[in-house]
Amino acid sequence: MRMVNFDRFGPEKVLEVHDGKSGMHGFVVIDNRNLGVGKGGIRMTPTVTVDEVARLARAMTWKCALAGLPFGGAKSGIVADDKKISREQKEGIVRAFSRAMKPVCPSLYVAAPDMNMAEEEMRWFAEENGSMKSCTGKPADMGGIPHELGSTGFGVYHAAVVAAEHAGLDIRKVTFAVEGFGNVGIFAAKFLSEKGAKLVGVSDSKGLLHKKDGIDFAELEKVKAEKGSVTKYGSGEVLLGKDIISLPVDVLITAAIPDLIKKEDTGKVKAGIIVEGSNIPMSAETEELLHRKGVLVVPDFVANAGGVISSYVEYIGGTKEDMFRLVEKKVRENTKEVLERAKKHGMSPRQAAMKIAQERVAKGA
Repeated sequence: MRMVNFDRFGPEKVLEVHDGKSGMHGFVVIDNRNLGVGKGGIRMTPTVTVDEVARLARAMTWKCALAGLPFGGAKSGIVADDKKISREQKEGIVRAFSRAMKPVCPSLYVAAPDMNMAEEEMRWFAEENGSMKSCTGKPADMGGIPHELGSTGFGVYHAAVVAAEHAGLDIRKVTFAVEGFGNVGIFAAKFLSEKGAKLVGVSDSKGLLHKKDGIDFAELEKVKAEKGSVTKYGSGEVLLGKDIISLPVDVLITAAIPDLIKKEDTGKVKAGIIVEGSNIPMSAETEELLHRKGVLVVPDFVANAGGVISSYVEYIGGTKEDMFRLVEKKVRENTKEVLERAKKHGMSPRQAAMKIAQERVAKGA
């Protein structure tokens, strides 16, 4: 039996759809629309379940509320194996899903990319729906704001600056490490380095580069592009990727894998501040343990909201300049509010963030 948990916040609609011709089978969960239309990506995997989609939709409810956007939370899933179908089959499935979503999209639900769904798929989705407001993450020629501009990493950078200020640190004297050198990690490292902070550790799937006297960002980016890994930098020491959590730095930015820091790892953490650029880099329980240890953890849905803020700017027809302005404003304001509330009430930043999000959703009802 597939179980979706219902509570006072939602979900308000669970819709399962099927198309015999293309073999499309999928679902959408519209969790809560107190603050606006439900917003959330479409993931395509062979194992996606309605329960998984419902949990992700709830996470979007909190994320949008905390980001201060007029969006509710939603998510959808298509049951298909991206690696086993042809491009033509995939297009047929995505277009069939888009047609099936018409009763709720864009009136109650606005889609976006997620696992195995990118801008080309959003083009098919929007064309089939007939409205440019049906999804975000569209190609630039359809009014999309490309993820390559680094909206999420730009937001993570601002969350780190606010957290450092909150802890009484001068950002120009701060040392930091970045776990993951993909879209989020690259931009967070770039903006922090430009601000004068010293990058001393960076990891990717091949390992960890550690250099006490600082890593030159421009050189690092070149090495990654040309040689495929940060570990080929040429100076400094190369360690195991997971050792990044025990580097003695002021700020650690997570920007890749979930469950990076496990409960038993809390004793190894030497960073005073952790900014969660990736989703669920640790459990809520681990966060509480680190909080008790005096580590300031900026939760994922506070720090990495740049992506959803960018999608809102696309939704209202804004420009990339509008996007950078709004990401800076919203992420700075929300990080500040969360950290101040946490300090005032003696709670962890995640508890404070959840309280703020729930208050905003309840007030919007």
